[in-house]
Amino acid sequence: MSKSKRLRERMAERGLVHIMATHSPLSAVLAEEAGFDGLWASGFELSALYGVPDMSLISMTQHLDMLRATAGRSSLPIVADIDTGYGNAINVIHAISEYERAGASAVVIEDKTFPKVTSLVDGGRQELLRIEEFQGKIEAAINTRKDPDFLVIARTEALIAGLGEEEALKRARAYETAGADMILIHSKKKDPSEIESFARAWDGNVPLTIVPNAYPELDASRIEALGNIRMVIYGNYGVRAATAAMQSAFRRIIADGGVQNVHKDIAPVEEIFRLQRTDETKVNERAFLR
Repeated sequence: MSKSKRLRERMAERGLVHIMATHSPLSAVLAEEAGFDGLWASGFELSALYGVPDMSLISMTQHLDMLRATAGRSSLPIVADIDTGYGNAINVIHAISEYERAGASAVVIEDKTFPKVTSLVDGGRQELLRIEEFQGKIEAAINTRKDPDFLVIARTEALIAGLGEEEALKRARAYETAGADMILIHSKKKDPSEIESFARAWDGNVPLTIVPNAYPELDASRIEALGNIRMVIYGNYGVRAATAAMQSAFRRIIADGGVQNVHKDIAPVEEIFRLQRTDETKVNERAFLR
């Protein structure tokens, strides 16, 4: 069974799947050990790892390299964040082929113009494509995938762009008509009112995906009560948690004039060896090196 089919079956069985953002094989291993249903190959997190804004500055090649390495270390299905598809419908055709080959089980494509600006930044340029043009991208993705269970998730940024619920619904319906398997609806309000209202108004036949970054109080019980959301993506929590931990440790080392205090509060080096599968490599070294 393909990982794409496993992801679909898990949604059918559980009703709601929890997908954790990752930016490296290490973060993927940690997410799998924690019990998540899948991984979000996050463009935002990878951009942060490189220290650049999430504004289409990271290339498809860089993102694919991360995804391949992640797929090699985790058994979980990967939902790939491919932003706008790296260009027009022709670029989308190329991207779907590459991402499916690299080990993705799903992609999310958003209806912004290329290059995009990250959704939640204050004052960011949020320009949307014509509906018909984005439908062409969705159709291109559907026609290109080899595995029929590979999910093509259409993300509308109408609420992010301030265009309102009616425009978001109009676009979502059009994207479903184009063949999208799911609709991702996003909001930058500090409460979940827009998302809950959209979910109640959604009259399509495909389920919804959400990314509760700006409205963290929308927990699993509230999401499940809406009845048509099948996937929740925790979009930037991995890199934010790692950043907070590193900031704290680094500042303490400078303040203390050494690592004599901080060392007891961080993961021991033996834990890193475990995550690296060092013992397995040692066994192979003894068995095969002559």
